[in-house]
Amino acid sequence: MKQPSALSALVEALRALPGVGPKSAQRMAYHLMQHDREGAEKLGRSLLFATEHLQHCEKCNTFTEAQICEVCSDTERDPTLLCVVETPADQIMLEQTMTWRGLYFVLMGRLSPLDGIGPKEIHFDRLVKRATDGVVKEVVLATNFTNEGEATAHYLGQTLKSRGLSVTRLARGVPVGGELEYVDAGTIARAMLDRRSI
Repeated sequence: MKQPSALSALVEALRALPGVGPKSAQRMAYHLMQHDREGAEKLGRSLLFATEHLQHCEKCNTFTEAQICEVCSDTERDPTLLCVVETPADQIMLEQTMTWRGLYFVLMGRLSPLDGIGPKEIHFDRLVKRATDGVVKEVVLATNFTNEGEATAHYLGQTLKSRGLSVTRLARGVPVGGELEYVDAGTIARAMLDRRSI
């Protein structure tokens, strides 16, 4: 039996979400249609509202409802410090630490040539323009510690350093509350290399 085209379209739309395969998408679609039509309608309205109202900040490229986001508009921030992150979610995580008082640039991805993601797709030209505005003195590369994140940090670091900027990278180490026997050797080695005097 062939499922209705409207249901197939919903399943395909749900499959577009990261980490959602065909079976999960089908389960979600059936759940929404069988048990939570009100929730499905609310989800649809929320998605439509977000696509109509969210845009990229003209300065840092994160999501915002205004031309300039709240962080970039904050006059208490240090404009000489620029932290580069992959996604708005990474920016939010850094904000939650309450340790960063500089500004941000959100790449909206990371370099991945095999997936067709090059400098243009991560808004490289906008980053360079922002970082070389004469105000920024230090760029902190806070890309993830994946192969693609490391390659992105290396590429950005080399380019920005060649333009006379101070470029730093987030240190890696043992997580707070982490026990050494459960931490991988690479993390322990990096923590040892990046040790600080007390």
